[in-house]
Amino acid sequence: MAASAREDGARGQAQGRRGCEHYDRGCRLKAPCCDKLYSCRLCHDNSEDHLLDRFKVKEVQCINCEKIQRAQQTCEECSTLFGEYYCSMCHLFDKDKKQYHCENCGICRIGPKEDFFHCLKCNLCLTINLQGKHKCIENVSRQNCPICLEDIHTSRIVAHVLPCGHLLHRGYRCPLCMHSAFDMTRYWRQLDDEVAHTPMPSEYQNMTVDILCNDCNGKSTVQFHILGMKCNICESYNTAQSGGCRTSVDQQ
Repeated sequence: MAASAREDGARGQAQGRRGCEHYDRGCRLKAPCCDKLYSCRLCHDNSEDHLLDRFKVKEVQCINCEKIQRAQQTCEECSTLFGEYYCSMCHLFDKDKKQYHCENCGICRIGPKEDFFHCLKCNLCLTINLQGKHKCIENVSRQNCPICLEDIHTSRIVAHVLPCGHLLHRGYRCPLCMHSAFDMTRYWRQLDDEVAHTPMPSEYQNMTVDILCNDCNGKSTVQFHILGMKCNICESYNTAQSGGCRTSVDQQ
């Protein structure tokens, strides 16, 4: 395993990159769980049948002189800088991305720190422009993304805070409460034009349907259209059919 790690490190340096695809660093972590050397915890977790506890890492190996030593920012043998940024709690080595360690989150975040605040109820660092302007949900980040199923709290992918208060990595609609993830007004107006320029066949032109709006929770009876049914209350197309189609004859 050590030989393989040395070969990986040599290839990375030959390509002008240190570390791995996840982090730029000048050392490998010695996993306390299996005593194997990996560039980072993610590389370890992708290869093993168990997870590496970042907080229990005690030793690292320099990628230049290969000396195994206590976790620190600079090699004690050849003075190689293991990381422009180093956290002694998370044992995170990386390029300087204005990272900071959040005591409340318990892990490092990409900053700069002054652009974020920690919401105690959501238990998550959020951008400063959301302070006092977001819907709090207790411990909202302590769950997996409902779209990609990755853990949100420790994910390296930025999570979006939706108007409904839920978090997800990507998508236009929250799969938990079905509310629109963003202001969709512009897209709804585009749908208006598409609906107007896409007449339904004659047998469907007098057909109506009951719908429930996922954004305002209102109920409407609207003309059926294959491209979407617009809520009569808030004009959102984020709707769901709540009853069968019927014609004007049926209504009479």
